[in-house]
Amino acid sequence: MVAYDRLIEAPGVFYITFDNVEVGRMEAREVLKVKPKGNYVIIKGSPSDPNADFLRAGQQEVLEASVKKGDIKIVGDEYTEGWKPEVAQKNMEQILTKNGNKVDAVVAANDGTAGGAVAALTAKGLRGVPVSGQDADFAALNRVALGTQTATIWKDSRELGREAATAAVSLAAGKPVDKAAPWAGGAKKISLSSRLLTPVPITRDNLDVIVKAGWIKKDELCKGVTAASAPAACK
Repeated sequence: MVAYDRLIEAPGVFYITFDNVEVGRMEAREVLKVKPKGNYVIIKGSPSDPNADFLRAGQQEVLEASVKKGDIKIVGDEYTEGWKPEVAQKNMEQILTKNGNKVDAVVAANDGTAGGAVAALTAKGLRGVPVSGQDADFAALNRVALGTQTATIWKDSRELGREAATAAVSLAAGKPVDKAAPWAGGAKKISLSSRLLTPVPITRDNLDVIVKAGWIKKDELCKGVTAASAPAACK
């Protein structure tokens, strides 16, 4: 069996996904570059999805030193049931109310939850607050171009599909999967053969990468972007 982007902890399973701990690190790094100090909010994924905790672990690795120094204070840290943007928005609204709108940065688990966070911030008139996400959703890429989302982490599903199919063919033939390695990072600590692919952080500075790759068309990426504030990819 090939566990495709969702962990199945059982002997003999081959696990293939992007390195979600590294995705979490990237999400935190991109926000930290923009806002090295201040009140941080963590919008996590669904509590029923192990990936949510892998992401949170990576985020913590990057933020921990700044938290210990007192440069960063985490003023909200909430799961998002079902990864639903409307749940993320509600959680963000409650965190803003609790903290008197004094929020300086948001590290969101994916682009859907980032969108919910951005909606809550916008409703309060809070613009320029850095927000990260992942998946390179078209709406999120447009927010990056517009400047309302700082970064998204691109996990090219086409690459994941190709590598999963290649792994399945190898396994069916009784052959080892190329570049596979042991992995036991799940809750049950069961050792699985795995492939963890490398994600790519996307910001306003490298949006051209994702256009050239054919992931999104320039017109869709740059919808609503004005000439005065356009990133290079929209010029």
